[in-house]
Parts: sequence; structure tokens; C-alpha cells
Amino acid sequence: MSIETEIQRIIDEKTKPPGSLGMLESLAFRIARIQNSLTPRLSRPRIVIFAGDHGVCAEGVSPYPSEVTAQMVKNFLAGGAAVNAFCRTSGIELEIVDAGVNADLTALAGLVHAKIKPGTENFTMAEAMSPRDLEDALAEGARAAVRAAKAGCNCIGFGEMGIGNTTSAAALMSAYTGYPVERCTGRGTGLDDRGLARKIEVIERGLAYHRDHLSDAKSILARMGGLEIAMIAGGILEARRRSMVILIDGFIASAAYLAASRIRSEVADNVIFCHLSDEQGHRLLLDHLDAKPLLNLSMRLGEGSGAAVAYPLLVNALAFFNEMASFSSAGVSGVDGAEDNEGEGQ
Repeated sequence: MSIETEIQRIIDEKTKPPGSLGMLESLAFRIARIQNSLTPRLSRPRIVIFAGDHGVCAEGVSPYPSEVTAQMVKNFLAGGAAVNAFCRTSGIELEIVDAGVNADLTALAGLVHAKIKPGTENFTMAEAMSPRDLEDALAEGARAAVRAAKAGCNCIGFGEMGIGNTTSAAALMSAYTGYPVERCTGRGTGLDDRGLARKIEVIERGLAYHRDHLSDAKSILARMGGLEIAMIAGGILEARRRSMVILIDGFIASAAYLAASRIRSEVADNVIFCHLSDEQGHRLLLDHLDAKPLLNLSMRLGEGSGAAVAYPLLVNALAFFNEMASFSSAGVSGVDGAEDNEGEGQ
């Protein structure tokens, strides 16, 4: 009997009508299959936030200045961001990584210093990253997953901070999927109609500039991506190699996953999509990936916040899987017994 069959048997024999716990059942199945275990456990959950700046901000694609990236890094380290609060509530460890912030952050205690360079280039007129930069970023992302695993973590989520990174994510989505830019591009941190139109035009200009060099997954990521996005992709790839449960946050993390999946398709086996972002393009991207997110709370903050909010669902999925009685152990009649288990209230 395959382990998949055994996992499903355990789920079906719990004291409930089949399928009555909905997505919690499929979530428990997925975690057990990732861990190849009939007694799955979540250990030392961690969210890693990678921060980096974007040269394309010079094109006016965000209403916020690039300085906000460094300011938010300090806020994360001080424990004052939304993701800090959510992680504290659920016992999730949080690591902050300088992937490529355009500021000197060397004096900040508690920050992982992995800066490749102080931000990407403006992708409308140059490669965002050189091939060497990309490989270094992928490697640093992998090191974050290694650090987590060595600390006993088997469930990792990735967040990001970088003014302008919805522009990069939309460009990546369009380049990888072929969807029109206007379907991939949203308002980010609050663009008005005029700003959104400019953002779309900037991305289209960038794609046209790189048109002859978008032939493979790594080239697309290097030319249109962000350092923080590349590090997320590297972290996803390494976490898959280590059989970790991987939590995918919103639009930008999903774009990083898209890049990682084009580099190595088997990463799909380990990922859980945490929520549907309100950022334009995310629903289309999830449909493209045939992904069903756990939550739809109209969030669009990024920084791993959706992964942190969704994590307790994983805890509850494994609680029923590991702790709920079976029909035989509880002495309860199943569907073929005297009781009619048809739904709520049975």
C-alpha cells in the first residue's frame, strides 16, 4: 500500500463524514505527503523576509520613495511590522535578510547581511542583475533555507520588502506566462490611474528591451527580477531539496515561486499557497499555476504576512490528523453502521 493511500485512509477513518473538514483534509494530506510520514509534525516554523531595492523605481512606478525599504527593514528588526505581530501570535521565527537594500545597514544588529549589491539596475535599459548576481542571490536564498533547517525548522515561508517589487513581479509574470502586461500589473502601494498606466508602460518597455533574451528561466529572472525575489526563488529550491513545507505568500512570492518552478518543476510538490492577494494579477497567476490558496482576506501587504496568518490552519490540519479519533478507536459507527453520517450535526 502506498503512503498516499495510507494517509488518505487515516483521514477517511476519522470520526466525521468524508470530506467534511474540507480544505483541512487536503492540507493535512499534503503536509503528510511532503514529510512522507503518517505522523506529520511542524517544527520551528520560520518566515524569512528578503529586502532589496529596484532600479526601475527611477521610472516613477511607486508613490513611495525607495528609502522606505531600509526604513521597513529597521521596523522589522524592531518588531513593529504586521508580520512581526502575526509571527509572535503563532510562534513563528522571523529572519530578516538584506538582499540588496540601497543603504548601509551594516550596523544593524539581528540583520542577516547578504547584500549582493545596493539594488538592481533599471530593467528598462539594462539587466536588473548580471548572471553572476543572480547565481549569488539564488545561493544566498538557499543558505537561508539551510540555516532554518539546521535550526530544526521543517516549515518555511518567504516574505519580501522592496519598493518597486510589484513592478518586477508583474514583469516576471508576463515574461514567463505570456499574459498581457495590463492583466499582470496592479496598483502596488497605491498608484492612481495615471500611475498605473505609467507602470504598465514601463514594464512593456522593459520587456521590449529584453525581448531577445527571455528564452530561459534564469535569464528572465536576471533581466526583470529583484534581488529579494531571486533569493526567495533560491530559498524555495533549497527548501524543496530538504523536504520542507514551503509557504507561499502573495503576489510577489508567487512570482518568485513561478521563477523557481521554471528552474526546477518538482518544487510544486512542497508548496502551499497561503492566500489570494488583492494585487491585480495574483488570481490570474494562481489560476495559471492551478493553485488553490487557503485564504482570501483581501490582503495585499506582502512581507510574508499572508503566510503568517495562514500558518495556524496547518497546525489545525495536523491536529485533526494526529489527534482526532477514528471510528474504530472511538466506537462510533461509520457510514455503513447504524448511524447516518450525512453532514453537520451528523
